[in-house]
Amino acid sequence: MRALDALFFDIDDTLCATTAFAQRARHNAVRAMLEAGLAAPEESVYRELEDVISEFSSNYEHHFDKLLLRLDPRALQDLNPALVVAAGVAAYHDTKFRELVPFPGARELLRDLKAAGLTVGIITHGLTVKQAEKLVRLGLVPHLDPRAIFISDQVGISKPNPKLYQLALERSGVAAQRAMYVGDNPKNDIAPPAQLGMATCWARMVERHATPSSTSATHEMRGFDELRTLLRERYSLPIPA
Repeated sequence: MRALDALFFDIDDTLCATTAFAQRARHNAVRAMLEAGLAAPEESVYRELEDVISEFSSNYEHHFDKLLLRLDPRALQDLNPALVVAAGVAAYHDTKFRELVPFPGARELLRDLKAAGLTVGIITHGLTVKQAEKLVRLGLVPHLDPRAIFISDQVGISKPNPKLYQLALERSGVAAQRAMYVGDNPKNDIAPPAQLGMATCWARMVERHATPSSTSATHEMRGFDELRTLLRERYSLPIPA
C-alpha cells in the first residue's frame, strides 16, 4: 500500500462512545431534576428531553430550560426552575467527569503514531468549545499535532463539505494521497475525504448509522487493535504490535 504521512480522526463514536455516554448523562440529569423536586414520570421527562434535543440539536445550550417549558406547569409546583435546571446540568457534567473515556487502544495508537513521526490530527463537526473539551477530557491532546486540529465551528466549514478535509490537508501540508481519515459516518466521514483521494477507514464500533448499500471506504475497523494491525501490515508504519 502507499505510504502515509498523516492520519486524521473524527471524535464522536470514533475515538469515544459519545452516543452511549450522552444517553447515560441525560438519564442521570433527568433523575437529578426529579430529586430536586420536579414532579413528573421519569420516562416521560426523558422522552421530552430527547424531543428537545432532536428539535434544537445536540449543540443547543439550553435543553433543560426548554424541557421545563414543555412540561405541565404543575410539575414545578413552587420550585425555582433555575435550581432544577442546575441540578440537571450538574448531573450531566458529573457523568462527563466520570465516564467520558477513549475506546480501548485509541490513546495508545495515537501516541505511537506521533512517536513514529506521522501527523496525527482531528477533523470533527461541532461547537468549538465542546469538541475541544472532549479532546482534553479524553487525554488525547499530547498525542495530536496542534496544527492539525480542525473543528467545523472554528473554521466555518461543516461536514460533509469536502472543503473541510481539503482545508485540513492544505494547512497541515499533507498530500491527500498520503493521508487517511478515520470516522464512523459513511456520509460525512467516508465519502467526502475519498473524493479528494484520501484513504479512509470506517470505524464501526458504534453501529449508529444505517449501513449503505455500498461504501467507498478503503478499510473498515471494529476496534483500535484492528487499525493498529492494518497500519503495520498494509502500510508498513513503524509502530509496535
